Formats: sequence, structure tokens, C-alpha cells
Amino acid sequence: MARGNTRQRIQDVALELFAEQGYEKTSLREIAERLDVTKAALYYHFKTKEDILIGIFQDLTRPMDELIEWAGTQPRTLETKQEILRRYQRALLAATPLFRFMQENQATVSQLSIGLTFKERMITLTGLVQEPDFTTTDKVRSISAIFTLHAGTFFMQNVEGDPEEKHEAVLEVALDLIGQAHRA
Repeated sequence: MARGNTRQRIQDVALELFAEQGYEKTSLREIAERLDVTKAALYYHFKTKEDILIGIFQDLTRPMDELIEWAGTQPRTLETKQEILRRYQRALLAATPLFRFMQENQATVSQLSIGLTFKERMITLTGLVQEPDFTTTDKVRSISAIFTLHAGTFFMQNVEGDPEEKHEAVLEVALDLIGQAHRA
């Protein structure tokens, strides 16, 4: 198996185990057993559980970094902000397993080096969808648009309905919020 595929399998299995029994209670030995590989084979790719988690985090946050970089080169228009929201929703949907882990393991995540960098990314992203001259209410609308996508990605799974329709509805609400902030 190619190295990239093995790394991906390790990360996927580790995230499954972290979700099932918690980060703290999962050992490298258990990850190796679930993968049916030796601990040495696992060590070749990752030395610690934190290395695995950081690898997962980097892979799944790359789209967020690319979005921030792209948005920084665009005009600060309503259309740009709407496109930021669309792209961010796609990134969130792709990273759902990681964000679910982060939500369920906040104490662990806050102790790891990834916690702070995620907070910094969120601050940057929310800054890209608001303007300095926005009223406080419009700043709240702009930030709420981002968090509407978060809530919609993670909490709408408990709401009846077609997943695609729910994603579209969540995006529509986020776009409404950013539109209202711009019209004020």
C-alpha cells in the first residue's frame, strides 16, 4: 500500500477509535490492532497519538487555509463574502469527523497545539466576512453566518429531512445573514 494511503488509513481508524472511546483512552496499540499492523509499522508514520491528530487536523484544515488565502486576495464585496460562505460550508462538510471529534473532546483539543491554531483560523475567517464600519449588530450577523454553517453541519443531522436540502437551507440562512449585514 502506498505511504499516503497508509497514513490516511491510520488517521481514519484513529479518528474512529477516538470518537468511540475518547482520545485519552485510545492507545497506539489499539490503533495498530484495528488496522491489523504492527506497532512498529504505525510508528513509521506517527510516533504519538498527538502526531496522528495533528496530521488529521492539517489534512482537514488545508481547505480552510486555502480559503483564507484566496479570500485575502479578493475584493471585499458581498459576492466575495457569499463565496467564502459557500466554500467554507464545503470545507466543513469534508471535515465533519474532525469537527465532531473536536466538539466532543474540547478539553483534550485545548491542550494540544492544534487548538490555538484553529481559534486563530476562525478569528481570521470571521474577519474576512465583516467590515470595520459595520455596526455591532451587523458584525454579529456576519459572525453568525459563519457559525450558522457550523451549527448546520453538526446539529442538523438530528433534524428530519433530506441531507442535501438541509445543507442548502443552512447555506441560505448564512447567505441571508451576510446579505443583511451588507444592506444595513
